[in-house]
Order: sequence, then C-alpha cells, then structure tokens
Amino acid sequence: MWGWDSLERLWQDVRYALRGMRRSPGFTGVAVMSLALGIGANTAIFSLINTLMLRPLPVERPQELVEFLNQYPGDPPLNVFSRQSYEYFRDRNHVFSGITGVHPSRLNVRGEGLYPEILDCESAIGNFFQVLGLKPAIGRLFGPGDDRIGDASSAVAVVSWPYWKSRFNLDPAILGKRLVVEDVPVTVVGVTPREFDGVQLGFRPDVWVTSAAESIIHPASRNGLGALQLVARLRPRVSIEQARAEMAVLFRWTLEERTGASKDPVMRQLTFAVEPAGAGLSTSLRNQFAKPLLALMAVVGLLLLIACTNLANMLLARAAARRHEMAVRVALGARRFRLMRQVLTESLLLSAAGGLLGIFLAYFGAGALVRIMTSGRVIGPPVSVQVHPDMQVLLFTGGVALLTGLLFGLAPAWSACASGPASSLRDSGRAGETRLRRLFGKSLVVAQVALSVGLLSAAGLFISHLSNLRRLDLGFRRDHVLLLTLDPARSGYSPTQLSHAYQELLGHLEAIPGVRSATISGPGPLSGAGASRFVTVEGHPERPEDRRYVSVDSVAPKYFETLGTPLLAGRDFSFEDRDRPRVAIINQSMARYYFGGSNPIGEYVTFDGESAPYQIVGVSGDANYYQIREAPPRTIYLNTFQFPRPGSAFALRTSVDPEAVVAAARHTVRELLSTTPVVRVTTLADQVDATIVPERLVATLSAVFGALGGLLVAIGIYGLLAYTVARRINEIGVRMALGATRGGVSRMVLSEALGMSCGGLLIGVMVACWGDRLAGTLIEGLPVKSALPIAFASVIMIAVALLAAYVPARRAARVDPIEALRYE
Repeated sequence: MWGWDSLERLWQDVRYALRGMRRSPGFTGVAVMSLALGIGANTAIFSLINTLMLRPLPVERPQELVEFLNQYPGDPPLNVFSRQSYEYFRDRNHVFSGITGVHPSRLNVRGEGLYPEILDCESAIGNFFQVLGLKPAIGRLFGPGDDRIGDASSAVAVVSWPYWKSRFNLDPAILGKRLVVEDVPVTVVGVTPREFDGVQLGFRPDVWVTSAAESIIHPASRNGLGALQLVARLRPRVSIEQARAEMAVLFRWTLEERTGASKDPVMRQLTFAVEPAGAGLSTSLRNQFAKPLLALMAVVGLLLLIACTNLANMLLARAAARRHEMAVRVALGARRFRLMRQVLTESLLLSAAGGLLGIFLAYFGAGALVRIMTSGRVIGPPVSVQVHPDMQVLLFTGGVALLTGLLFGLAPAWSACASGPASSLRDSGRAGETRLRRLFGKSLVVAQVALSVGLLSAAGLFISHLSNLRRLDLGFRRDHVLLLTLDPARSGYSPTQLSHAYQELLGHLEAIPGVRSATISGPGPLSGAGASRFVTVEGHPERPEDRRYVSVDSVAPKYFETLGTPLLAGRDFSFEDRDRPRVAIINQSMARYYFGGSNPIGEYVTFDGESAPYQIVGVSGDANYYQIREAPPRTIYLNTFQFPRPGSAFALRTSVDPEAVVAAARHTVRELLSTTPVVRVTTLADQVDATIVPERLVATLSAVFGALGGLLVAIGIYGLLAYTVARRINEIGVRMALGATRGGVSRMVLSEALGMSCGGLLIGVMVACWGDRLAGTLIEGLPVKSALPIAFASVIMIAVALLAAYVPARRAARVDPIEALRYE
C-alpha cells in the first residue's frame, strides 16, 4: 500500500532527478526536444485521425448510428438517396429503431436586425433530432409533427448554439422570432446543444429547417427533399452485420429505381454498404485523407522509436559514468530497486517534459496540417474542420509519454543496479567498460540506423510518387494561366446581356499588358466539377450495354490556345457561332472510339433527350479534365456562347507571372461589370496542386520526419563515438606510443561508425521493403518495386554516419600519447 513514507521517497526521487537534469542542461535540452518532436508529431497526426475518424458525435449512444453508402464504379462512395428510397427503407426494415435524413445546402438567411448572409443550413426529416437523441439548449427541437408538407405550421427552424450566441447574444427571446430563409419566413422553435455541430465533418449548419419547409423554399422539390443523406439507429441487440444483410435486400428496390430512370448500363453495378456513423457521416475529406494519415502515423511511430533508442543510448552513457557513484551507494546499503526507481523517475520526468512540449507543438502543427488539408479541391460547400485536444488525445499523449519513458529508461535503470559494487569499485580507475555494455550501446545505434533507413525509404517513396504525379502529361500546360471565377447571380444582367458583356470583357482582358489570350470554360479544368451525358453519334450506333457517359464542357473561343491543348483537326470556336447552327469539338479519345481512322469533321452528335444535333467542327488532344490519376474520358466541348447563359470561369494565358496581372484583371471586371463580383482567383498550377494535396502532405511530412530521424541518428552516432573516444583515451595513447599514426586512429573510429551503419543498413533494407509494401496497400500508385528509395536512404545514412563520426575521429587523432599515459 502507498503511504506517506512512499510518497516522501517518491518526492525525493523526483527532486534528485530534477537536480540531475539541472546540472546537465545540454543533455536535458536535447533529450526533451527529441522527445517533444517525436511525441508532438504522434499527437498531431493522432489528433487529425481522431477528428476525421474516431471522435464520436455528441449524441445519445453514437455507437448505434449507421449510414448508407452507394458507389458507382470508379467513383467514391456517396450517401445520397431519393425521398422515395428513404420511405421504402423506413417502412420495410426490421433492424432500425429509426431512419432519418438531411440535405445540406447554403441558403440566404435574414431577419429583423440581421444582415442577409449565406449560411450553411440543413433541411431535415422531422424525426432527425429524435433519432439522434438530442435535447435542446432552449426551446424544443422540431419533430415528426412539424414536418407535414403543405402545412404552413411546418415552416419552423432550429438554430445552432454558435449562431444563437453570435447573432442574438444568447437571448432567450430568440424563441418565436422569424427568420427569412430564401424569402420564406420560418419560426425559430429551439436551439441545439452547445456541443452539437451537425452530423457531417467539416459542415457546421447554423440553421435547420424541416423537409416540409424545404418544399416551400424550393417548390421544385415537391416531396420535401430531392437528395438525402441517410442515417439510422440500430435496434437494441441488432448487429451491423444483420443490418447489412437486410438492407442488401431492400437496396434492390433503389437499384431498380435508378436503373429505370437512367439509360446507363453501368448503373446495374451500383454497390451498397451499411457503415458505422458514430463519428459522423462520410465526407470527401475523410475518404481522401484516411489512408494517408494512417501511413503518416506509421512514419511518426518510427520517428519516436528512433528518439527512444537515441535517448536510451545517451542515458546508458550517463549510467556508465555514474557506475562508481551507484556502487558506493549500494555498498552503503542502498537497495537496488530504489536505485532503479530513481533512474526510471528521471526518464519519466524527461518523457513528461517532452510530452508537455509535444502537446504544445502538436496544437500548432495540427492546425497547420488542417489548413493544408482543406486547401485542396473541395466539391460543394466550403469545409471547416476544427482540431482541438479532447480526452482521447490527452490519454493518447499521456500513454505515449509513459511508454516512451519506460522504453528508453529501462535499460539505463537495469544497468545502474545490475553490476556488483565490488567490481565497479575495483574498476573505477580504469577507462574501459565491459564488452557487453559496448555491444549493447552499438546495437542501439544499429537499431536507429535500421529504423531511419525505413523512414527515409518511405520518404523517398512518397516524394517519388509526388514527382511522378507532377510530371504527368495532363493534356494542357499548367504554367502561366490565371483563373478568375465570376458570380453573375445577382448582377441584374439578362442572359443575352451577360453573353455580350462577357464577350466584351474577354477583349478587354486580352488587352492587359502581359496577357496573351483569354477564354471561358464551365467549371474549369481539374476543379472537381463537371457534367456528363449520353450521346448518339449519327451513323455509329452502340449496343446498349456498351454505352458510357461522355464528359461535357462549354468553352469559349481560344480555350485550347489558352490552356495549351493542341487542336488536332478542324477549327476552333468563334463568336460568330452564336447565331449559327450548334457546333462541337470532340477530343481524341471520343474521335478514336466512334470514328476509328475516319475523319469526324462534319459529322453530327446528339445528346439524349434533345432533338437538335451538334456538328463536329474540330478534334482536340486528350486532357485530364476531372481526375489527374485517371485516363482522359471521351469529351465533347460546346461553344458557351451558343447557350442562353455562358460559363463564368475565365482563364488568362500570360507571358509574365500570373499573380502580376491579378490587380489589372480585377480592375477590368469592375469597370465593365460592376455588379458582378470576382469570387475566386487562383492559378492553374495551384488548381492542379489542389488535386494532389494528400500526396503533397504525405511527401512533405515524411521528408521532414525523415530528416529529423537522420538528425537523431547523427546525434546517436556522435554521442556514442565521442563517449567511446573519451573512455578509450588511455588505449589510444598506448596505440600511438607504440607507433599508430593519426590516420590509423581516425580510420579506427570511422570504421567503427561504418560498421554500425552497415549493420543497420542490412536490417534497414528488410524494414524498408516491408514498409514500402505496407505503404502500397494504403496509397494507390506508389512505385513500391523501385529500388531507388532504398538506395537513396542507404546513401544518406552512410553520409550521416561519416559526418557524425568526423569530430570524434578528429579528436581521437589529436590525442597526445604523453598526456594520455600520464594519467594511466
């Protein structure tokens, strides 16, 4: 039992350890910083994993929640279902206590004393809050009785706690107030709990309205909601496997619904899944970063192991220097367990200090990583992710710090009390140490080298993968292209006026010094958005099972010139096409599929559901318009000025840095279209980089962590060799007195470093091969069969070993044999 005496002895051990740390500030600083980097990196990555995949929703029994996903071949899984599918699942299942759904959107909201603003909102089935088991902060949360389509009393809303605080200063009088959502008045009936910010990571609704209110806001959705994200709660004692089995049968109805409404034969291959939703609904952010973050978790785990072995070696050296002190204390009656506990206390204090500093570093590091993650291409509303330490993160950091302290502290603690006092006192005047101790210290360095080879090999693998992606031929030139997106929704222009205004704007943009050409496209290349349709090519019928969607984009004249995509045959679009029959340009893949080696110019193509055909007037080169990692699809380009409303994504090819013409381009837009704001400005190079954010994140962090691992190895090799040289001064003096040259002594030290490095390389190559294969299962497309990353890591480690050994070798070569032998 722990009593007062035990606590007093523990406090004595703590004070003794603190005094020892204060006496060696250099050692303490290096140890704490090494641990802080290792623990901080692990905490930062775990914080992101916790936020994206582990943190439970603040609802009643979140482990019972599941979501439904369907996946079209080649696309990511989506939680999107019709109102009819929702009702079919709701009425025929026997495994859920409740099924509900929401539809996220951005809506214009205003009210008395409130400025109009576009807010994140959700339209929800009436039982939404009931299924989640939420209780209101004030008022009530709407229920099934508030969701009657066609009933004016269903125009009710619930607001979030942050919205209540920021707009109403927590005034309870918000209950009963009217908000106007897209010109439809709704009555606020309650406020959600403070900790609840929605069921989808990154989307934090301010206002919830019922599906009945949605049918008033958007009359086109007569049944309330057109596209639902479904979430359900399992009945007690029903497993998720049982739910999957029953829902696989019910999904057949949805499959028939979709195949009946679509002419796409691939729709039959749609798959269905029931997945846990206790941490929130699936998002593109989670799908993008789940596996890369797991790969990074393995990388930072290796970094922490390197830090542990490095500190274990440093502490072993200190323990060897304190052997005489420990022997004297044992001879005077100190118990070995007490000595071991004292050394372990010092290790745990170092680990605790490193953990506290690591949490501080992780707080800023995780925030920076979130900004990088959300800088990528986002389809839909803007993503907002907040990473903050919670109990799971703190427990993880505490556990890592404790385990780390034990890992690097056990060997020194055992060494401090393992040897007998007689032998330690007898050898106290000698400079040498036992062969076993030297072998153990070297084995720790070998382990560091092996782990670092694995770490650097992974970094080289990820960097090589990123380099391959950046060297891909996308079918267009990404350099020197400025992209501007306009929002004409509230400009006041009619479609015809806007078309003529855009044509005039293109001329003025081309007149800006440094601009070579200007054009318009629909969503823009690699923006993540686009359209696809079925087509019929005159004279080239297809079997129904062979039909595939064709990508569609509406572009302006000079599009191919501006983007640098070659026009292989025919002509470009012109402004004169506005009043002529409809024309189209197809890409090489579409021309090859439908026409083989014949000339497609002059042929006609018709979209399903339309009667008027488009005449093909040109053939362009293939370009990766939607996905950087996939082969270019069959694509058809249409003249945007033949549509009632042209696209609003402008692209400018420049002869100077694109950023240099931003101010002039904005000024030109303001002069010609004062009511049409520029809502987005970027470069095509940045837009391409935004599609490979996960790869850039992994490559950058693995390179940083690899460099830190190499630095720790250098510190370990330097520390061991410097300690060895200091302990072997007398031996070196004897060697030099007997005729050894300075070069021979230097080679002796360098060969010792190379020996440890080569031993680590042999093990490290096996670690690297295994790690590369593991990384290949997490990140698609990695060049795991390439030997270059391992060769790169091996060369780096040999260079690090030689550099780390240079100073100890030089010091050994400068030993004066007379001075060394004087103290023998």
